[in-house]
Amino acid sequence: MDILEGLNDEQRAAVTSTEGFVRVAAGAGSGKTRALSRRFAWLVNELGVMPGNILCVTFSNKSAGEMQRRIHNLIGDNDTGYISTFHGFCLSVLQEEAHIIQYPRSFMVLDNTDIDAMLDIIYRERGLTLRHMSFSRARDMIEIRKTITETDYYRDMTAMPLEPLRQKYESASDPSDIIFYGYLYQEKKCFGLDYNDLIMLTLHVFDQDRETRQKWQQRLEYVMIDEFQDIDRLQYRLMEALCGYHKNLFIVGDPDQTIYTWRGADVRYFLDFDKAFPGVKTISMMKNYRSSPQIIAAANSLISKNSVRMEKSILPTLKDGAPVLCYHASNSEEEASWIVGEIKKLREAGAELRDICVLYRAHHVTRTLEDVFIKEKIPYTIYSGVPFFERREIRDALAYLRMIAFRDDLSFARIVNVPRRNMGERRMAFLREYAAQNNCTLWEALNLTVEQEIFKGTRAAQCIALIEGLAGDSSSRPVSELLAEVLDASGYERMLRTEGAQNRLDNLAELEQSVHEFETTCGEEAALPDYLARMALFTGSDAGDARDRVKLMTVHAAKGLEFPYVFLCAMNEGVFPSQKTRTREGMEEERRLAFVAMTRAQKGLFLSEAGGRNSDGSPRYPSRFLLDIGEPLLKFIQRPADSLIADAREYIAFSSHWLERGAEEAIFSVGERVTHRTFGEGVVLEVDRGRSAYRVRFDGLPTPRVLSFRAPLERLISL
Repeated sequence: MDILEGLNDEQRAAVTSTEGFVRVAAGAGSGKTRALSRRFAWLVNELGVMPGNILCVTFSNKSAGEMQRRIHNLIGDNDTGYISTFHGFCLSVLQEEAHIIQYPRSFMVLDNTDIDAMLDIIYRERGLTLRHMSFSRARDMIEIRKTITETDYYRDMTAMPLEPLRQKYESASDPSDIIFYGYLYQEKKCFGLDYNDLIMLTLHVFDQDRETRQKWQQRLEYVMIDEFQDIDRLQYRLMEALCGYHKNLFIVGDPDQTIYTWRGADVRYFLDFDKAFPGVKTISMMKNYRSSPQIIAAANSLISKNSVRMEKSILPTLKDGAPVLCYHASNSEEEASWIVGEIKKLREAGAELRDICVLYRAHHVTRTLEDVFIKEKIPYTIYSGVPFFERREIRDALAYLRMIAFRDDLSFARIVNVPRRNMGERRMAFLREYAAQNNCTLWEALNLTVEQEIFKGTRAAQCIALIEGLAGDSSSRPVSELLAEVLDASGYERMLRTEGAQNRLDNLAELEQSVHEFETTCGEEAALPDYLARMALFTGSDAGDARDRVKLMTVHAAKGLEFPYVFLCAMNEGVFPSQKTRTREGMEEERRLAFVAMTRAQKGLFLSEAGGRNSDGSPRYPSRFLLDIGEPLLKFIQRPADSLIADAREYIAFSSHWLERGAEEAIFSVGERVTHRTFGEGVVLEVDRGRSAYRVRFDGLPTPRVLSFRAPLERLISL
């Protein structure tokens, strides 16, 4: 096919601008995925570039899979280069360069479930409880220490032998140190790496080994990065390293959709791209192929109220549609009833329930909605439940596969008694003690002691025979075949059938389908360790739901998705925008979040809010984001009283005054290096805008300090 067929002038310019530094400002619904995939095909089909010399980074495994399918159809080659997330690409690097970090190529990739299992071991061994630190806080603490305060931690993981690392863990006394070094020890023990390790260790490899860095720089002749507005500091460093030789870097993003600053994203990387790189060519793709002109007009009107942005407007291409409806309810129950009433009208007009999505800023909003949905018998799904790859039966199946590949302690502890093999806590305690005394894994301990009296009457020997039998020829067998056999021979599927757990059996069937898709995509490279590493990178957003039911989700969860009909509810001050917003920058991000929500809609957009009073007794006002939109662009089914709008404007003006003050006072961000005239150099760990304070860890002090925005701090290294 003609690669340029069906592209508009701006998309053609993006596809054919192959050399140097190119920045594409792509408005919502402007076809950036199409442009990215066509550009990849243009490089391969028209310029003759080898696919293996192209890197295309996306921000979710789902979008990477979609990109791979599109490019495969365009170039007709199973080799589609490096199309992945940043973490997926770093996985490829570290698998190839594992010897540099003294890890085996088939190392384990850890997700939150694995981390929690490790924390459980640490807490049990050292007598810690959740009063010392919750697992969630422990994960956050580990991430902060790895990425901000102790960025050379990898020296303990890679260079230090296991025994000294264990001693460092056992000699720690502070709960934070116990958890941190215990976690590093557990990682090293099973040769595991978590998401932060993948990027940090890749940067370490590139920093420490010039030849390896040059090899990858020379290999990647063209680098393309999607959703560039959401890039963080470490990803930016990685990008700089990768494009340092050929200097062919193509970025796509929309600064009006930067909604992850709390996760480290910095819109300045996109806005200041032309200052950081010489001779940047900027292309604007503003023609929207997703939403009706009415939806676009309302979204443009809203986002124009932000000041830190590129001056641009999305341009409609579709024919006129329905007006954007807005409803003011007297209370939350009436608002929910109106939403359900409109959904029924859409259904009667021929719309499928799966075409309808209800978006909200905060999870607590769903309580009233669910009550009405249940009462009116409207099927729905909330996208905040257990993600597909974290469901018990999926974790069990993957643990069996990991046992075949790695024989690690985490997987062993999960599957050894599932189905029941009479391997209770007494026998597990015996194995843990034996493994600790003999410096071996639990699996090795079981193999060495299975003939002892304590294991009589168990099915431990059958478990050993099953795993070792499958492991013996696993390298020559397809993953799908191994999965089917282990689920059958272990008795796991029989256990579910006996329990009548059809939903869990259906989920296993879906897992088997994902394995087939993996094998089809990867071909000869579809080895078991590769499959397990890729699956560890998947999240809940990477699995869809084809059932005919209304989708309920937060706006953050909807990023990158689109729906024929969108209801954006609870548009009230203190809900959307969030009451936690303390600065002008924070309010602009909230407005960008509302913009993202509105531009998810294709045919119909419904905005609603409710009057009444908040839990603290204060009056509930319509959101400033509704008032930001020009009134002629909205069709009010029920309009707020003029007096309520006047009161809302007065409240917004008052709160905006405090936003300006907060914006002026907070001049440092998390991760920045600062210096204090008394305490010396340090790093900002937290910005508490509510208290107008920073929490700073100083290099020369054993514990952090909380200092006001007025403290004598100066920027040492600007990000």
